[in-house]
Amino acid sequence: MNISIDREALAKSVQDVMKAVSTRTTIPILTGIKLTATARGVTLTGSDSDISIKSFIPLEKEGRLLVDVKRPGSIVLQARFFAEIVKKLPQQTVEIETEDNFLTVIRSGHSEFRLNGLNAEEYPRLPQIEEENVFQIPADLLKTVIRQTVFAVSTSETRPILTGVNWKVENGELICTATDSHRLAMRKVKIEAENAVSYNVVIPGKSLNELSKILDDGSAPVDIVITANQVLFKAEHLLFFSRLLDGNYPETARLIPSDSKTNMVVNAKEFLQAIDRASLLAREGRNNVVKLATLPGGLLEISSISPEIGKVTEQLQTESIEGEELNISFSAKYMMDALRALDGNDIQISFTGAMRPFLLRPLHTDSMLQLILPVRTY
Repeated sequence: MNISIDREALAKSVQDVMKAVSTRTTIPILTGIKLTATARGVTLTGSDSDISIKSFIPLEKEGRLLVDVKRPGSIVLQARFFAEIVKKLPQQTVEIETEDNFLTVIRSGHSEFRLNGLNAEEYPRLPQIEEENVFQIPADLLKTVIRQTVFAVSTSETRPILTGVNWKVENGELICTATDSHRLAMRKVKIEAENAVSYNVVIPGKSLNELSKILDDGSAPVDIVITANQVLFKAEHLLFFSRLLDGNYPETARLIPSDSKTNMVVNAKEFLQAIDRASLLAREGRNNVVKLATLPGGLLEISSISPEIGKVTEQLQTESIEGEELNISFSAKYMMDALRALDGNDIQISFTGAMRPFLLRPLHTDSMLQLILPVRTY
């Protein structure tokens, strides 16, 4: 292999595929990045066998020459060192040439590195995915959907299925649900599918987090292909594969209360700031619990007590409140996470009693909701 390549384009691709490279892997070659040069351009691949990322650098982009392939070929280079080297090279052009025994020379300006490479033939093959049923989501919307759900996945491995987000596709709609059994986040999106496909899969939260970091902010469409055990996200010059989690996701629809006894509308920003202040003293304890009580005149009292430190009380004017009086306690962190995930200025909160889960929704849309279980305080 012998190529010269634009350093910025190479650095960006390396950064993207690094998100899939693990330092802790039982397959030593997976600590490397695979480079493949063909007549069309250069492809970089990183994988930890759960996530695989392929980034393609074309010969030219928008009239700018990015790659000159003098001799096609492929090599695997140690990811950690290769990434650091590319970042710090002095010139805009980088030459990469492989010699005997996979020794690889990287030149830029007056700087030359010689890295021991590995045989690219030994690099595991990426899954071959039949692209029969594809649906599309704009990249910025996909990032929003991930942001509004993935924070609610479980971090505990006791129920591995809950460490992922449930993606259900039916009737031209994608429904994403995440829960750790103390809270739940759900988001619905209309999608463009070529034919009426339906899926019910669970994508690891870690994969979605990494995907979100790589995707550009524009509204370019991302193609999504789901198979029995893999999902593939295709953006421009980027392929992102993730394995799916095995098992059945719990039926979450029945957790969502259909009736409510107390309804209130609050300004999301003011409410979030009040909860944040109330949690200042609660953070010290293990519980981080905040209390909410309704007062006459559409007022809310938000309070928190930490026996060793002190107490905080704040009153907040709601936009509207109706139904029964209420005293309820909940995790301040869960409430703040939920409020940050919801879009819109005004939030409707529906309670069905002090010990039942309650719902948060933006006004005038049912495309997203957050559910939180209260905390028992005696």
